[in-house]
Amino acid sequence: MRHLDYPPVWLAVGLALVWGHARLIPMPPAPGWVAGLGVGMAALGCALMLAAVPQFLRAGTTVVPHRAPSALVTGGVYRLSRNPIYLGDALILAGAVLWWQAWPAVWVVAAFLWVITVRFIRPEEARLRAAFGAEFDAWAARTRRWL
Repeated sequence: MRHLDYPPVWLAVGLALVWGHARLIPMPPAPGWVAGLGVGMAALGCALMLAAVPQFLRAGTTVVPHRAPSALVTGGVYRLSRNPIYLGDALILAGAVLWWQAWPAVWVVAAFLWVITVRFIRPEEARLRAAFGAEFDAWAARTRRWL
């Protein structure tokens, strides 16, 4: 099961749950701009991820959550958020709730954020603190976890 414990898998599960909610519990139609907002949120989430990954590659460190970091990435989108990739995942999931008009599935977004925080963010921050000490603490003090 460890090979399945990666954020994209959790995102896929979340999307499947939101889609299932939309099909099993249909909601009255919302104004068209709601679906557009959902698509926009998902696009912003994808853009955040696409902006974040190259920064890891340039720094020569891993994007794999369970591996030890070899560099602390604090520039680019990491000046705005300590977790822009996870924020992007959450925006994609929230966008799906709006796009598919699956209002009862908003709990999936909250559950996803909890799982990501417990399974990935806290262990990653512990590894970063152990590897980079005061440098990590200074960055964490000036950069919020999400936004």
